[in-house]
Amino acid sequence: METKEDNKKLNRYELEDQIIFTGFSNFNEAENYSQNEGGKLVEVAFKDGNDNPQLTDEAGLIEKKLHYHVEAGPEYKFIHSSDPGFKQYADELQKIKANQDKTGPEERYFASFEIENAEDPIIVIKNDHLESVTSRERSKYLKHADVYEIGVSTLKS
Repeated sequence: METKEDNKKLNRYELEDQIIFTGFSNFNEAENYSQNEGGKLVEVAFKDGNDNPQLTDEAGLIEKKLHYHVEAGPEYKFIHSSDPGFKQYADELQKIKANQDKTGPEERYFASFEIENAEDPIIVIKNDHLESVTSRERSKYLKHADVYEIGVSTLKS
């Protein structure tokens, strides 16, 4: 995986005769990038805890106009920072953490700052209980998780 600077960081993967870019903030960003670069929207899957993308249409991201989705079994729920309700979950987690830690207001502010500014945060819920907070990139390496992302495919020159 390489990165490309284009006002932000995109992940670049080389497959046989094509280059795939992932890491878009939303579906529209990927769509605009594909139009500007003469590429094609594709869905890629990261499975088995690795960073090797596979072309797929299993999650239906293009039809649903989504940029990211995770499947890890019925006991897991992944809440992405762009999902409705993420802020509510994050606020509740901060309240719980503050109560458990018995921290002062300034410490709660800094704890909140960390979650809100983590790189593309994901809240992982297992059996209706908080499992962890991770990043979109790190979610690829969770065992038993199939991570789907929208990508843009361009032909190799």
